[in-house]
Amino acid sequence: MKRIAVYCGSATPADPVYIETAQLVGRALAGRGIGLVYGGGKLGLMGAVANAVLDAGGDVIGVIPEALVGSEVAHTGCTELHVVPGMHERKRMFTDLSDGFLTIPGGVGTMDELWEAISWAQLGYHQKPVGLLNTAGFYDKLIEFNEHMVSVGFIRPQHKNILIVDANLDHLLERMAHYEPHQTIFAMKAKDL
Repeated sequence: MKRIAVYCGSATPADPVYIETAQLVGRALAGRGIGLVYGGGKLGLMGAVANAVLDAGGDVIGVIPEALVGSEVAHTGCTELHVVPGMHERKRMFTDLSDGFLTIPGGVGTMDELWEAISWAQLGYHQKPVGLLNTAGFYDKLIEFNEHMVSVGFIRPQHKNILIVDANLDHLLERMAHYEPHQTIFAMKAKDL
């Protein structure tokens, strides 16, 4: 993987574990020679992961909607900063520029990005790894819900391993690097659905 899109929050929670996680991710990516693709912001976890990559000598590509540039939250120190009309274009560019997706703690926007990456993988718009770093148990309930969707039958057996979950960053990055693409819905016939 040459570039990974990292999905994370623009907030700074009181517990320092979240900012520390973003910094750890940034240093790990740069240390492995993996460039960062992210939301282009300078605040919260987004800013922390970008700064950690930059401080370690890595490349950072930010993709930010015009409206957020106007709010002065854009990280102008990125290696490249792409300003796009809106969120749809932003997420499409994440997919086009990256070789995989890594979600760390975040809020509603982070969930939107994660689920779209999974949905697009199921369908066949991409066959890139989708990782979830479960820092301090932050995603325990989401993981439980994902398993519930599998057990009920809303996630097909051939798609249940699209989401790669781990609490250890090094293990997660290794698992993502060795991801085996799954059968996509686009490649399936109606009888298989």
